Amino acid sequence: MLTIDWLIILAVLLVLTVAAVRTRRHASSVAGFLAAERCGGRYLITVANNAAMVGVISLVWFFEQNFDVGFTTMWWQLMEGPALVVMALSGWVYYRYRQTRALTLAQFLEARYGRGFRVLAGMVAFAAGLINFGIFPAVGARFFIAMWDLPEAVTVAGLTVGMFPLLMAGLLGISLLFVLAGGQIAVMVTDFLQGSLGQIVFAAVIGWILWTIGWDRMAHVLSQPHTEQLVHPFRLQDETRFDVWYYLIGVLILFYTPLGWQGTAGYYTCAIDAHEAKMANILNGWRPRVLLLITLLLPLAVRTLLEHPDFTGPGGAGTMVAAELAAIDAEQLRVQLRVPTALPALLPPVLLGLMSAALLGAFISTHDTYLHSWGSMFVQDVVLPWRRRPLSPRAHLLALRLGIVAVAVFIFFFSLLYTPTQYVSMFLALTGSIFVGGAGAAIIGGLYWRRGSPAAAWTAMLIGMGFSTASVVLKQLPPIDVSAGSPGLLPSPAAIARWIQDELTGQELTFVSILCSVSGYVLVSLLGPRHEHDMDRLLHRGRFAAEEPARAGDEDVAAAPPTPAASRRRRCAALIGIGEEFTRGDVVATLLTVAWPALW
Repeated sequence: MLTIDWLIILAVLLVLTVAAVRTRRHASSVAGFLAAERCGGRYLITVANNAAMVGVISLVWFFEQNFDVGFTTMWWQLMEGPALVVMALSGWVYYRYRQTRALTLAQFLEARYGRGFRVLAGMVAFAAGLINFGIFPAVGARFFIAMWDLPEAVTVAGLTVGMFPLLMAGLLGISLLFVLAGGQIAVMVTDFLQGSLGQIVFAAVIGWILWTIGWDRMAHVLSQPHTEQLVHPFRLQDETRFDVWYYLIGVLILFYTPLGWQGTAGYYTCAIDAHEAKMANILNGWRPRVLLLITLLLPLAVRTLLEHPDFTGPGGAGTMVAAELAAIDAEQLRVQLRVPTALPALLPPVLLGLMSAALLGAFISTHDTYLHSWGSMFVQDVVLPWRRRPLSPRAHLLALRLGIVAVAVFIFFFSLLYTPTQYVSMFLALTGSIFVGGAGAAIIGGLYWRRGSPAAAWTAMLIGMGFSTASVVLKQLPPIDVSAGSPGLLPSPAAIARWIQDELTGQELTFVSILCSVSGYVLVSLLGPRHEHDMDRLLHRGRFAAEEPARAGDEDVAAAPPTPAASRRRRCAALIGIGEEFTRGDVVATLLTVAWPALW
């Protein structure tokens, strides 16, 4: 890192800080702080939400995965294409949720299942979210320490302070400043800027990697017997973590978890109306394509650096990177730090500074979004339901800001104590299922099935929470000793626990949690006391309908009675989710979104 690289980082931070502070005057109301006054258009939501979901934690997730399975991950993930198209065109979950006009997920759950379930869901979601979010600062701080080759400690005013807690505190402080300044509006604006910068920088890094490392060298490394699983999608028999089942379960989770994960909850309610939210979801599938390429090429470039003869001779870049990695004692930590350790050897000055700024922006965009979501959830869904009197707007805003600060303090200390024991993706999947395992059934059933009962929602939530919590604890414990168990026809509890520790991944345990929760929801709804909810009231339709604000472009929709031919075209268009509210531009965007995965 040269001086120019640090100046680039400082310049980006300055621009983002000014943008966040400038939004402060727009967040003077509770609705503005929580839902950006419902002012979000499709393009702002698309770019900002993508940036929020792609933080350093997500990049480390994909770097770990793609170093092991390479191009085969792209091949198997093609299964997600049709699933995403169906979800986007149908407005799966998001459209109906926006129709409820709820400010938070728990507000919808109260309207659907009652106040008691709202309190339960709020507490479980908040607890699961904190545990899941708790490792984000640790993974990010270690990433930058390795990338920037920072010392283990620094001396400040005669006091020696560890670099790890110091950097975590600094990065969290910046994220906290942004979200406290303007709430969801500041989050959206800064995430938009970060997402735009990241997309440009990632494209530049892809070009540089292909020019300097070269495809010929990568192909040489990928053609070795031990790297066959990185190229051939049917050679994953020796892969125990990211095998075929990992991707099949991933498609199921896509359908099951919309709204279930509340880390980006502010984006679920900030759209101008339900149609704008749907269009944002349709456009959302385009932006990750450059991201997916960077998460594939970078780990393969690192593998090439570590294994190709051009880089592994005496004094070679690969030899030096390998020596740095060998000095890391913990195996799982070494896996996390492969890519950031190698980045300075792969990128030249200026581009390294731009990449650092983009990754720093990715860290901030995820953290300010999650701080806003979990802090808001703590106040809205854990604290306020116990109060008999509503807070004044000023007190409400103060409570929201204090809740966000409390979340930041918690994840700081959680990260200090956390020890990596499994892949990031597996930890996040398993901890996320503490809430999502049961909440997914309650959300989908509550929006689409009038027979779904409060008792069924309680059953699903308790099953998902109990199973996933037990799995998280088992995965964090040292290996269980089963040698003292007495032989018998059935395995002992200790043997079952050890089998879960050794054989089942976090992804597979998430699938079991979902399966059990859905079964409980359906069975209790069908076999328990009959319950039918008034869906028209919930979704503000029929006699409960009310006008939404007009959208730009509505004048493009024909107002005259349609001809028979036009009626047939509309029926065909409705099959792929194109309704009467679609403008000509909406139709073009939708058809392109359908055509792209269909082409491949």
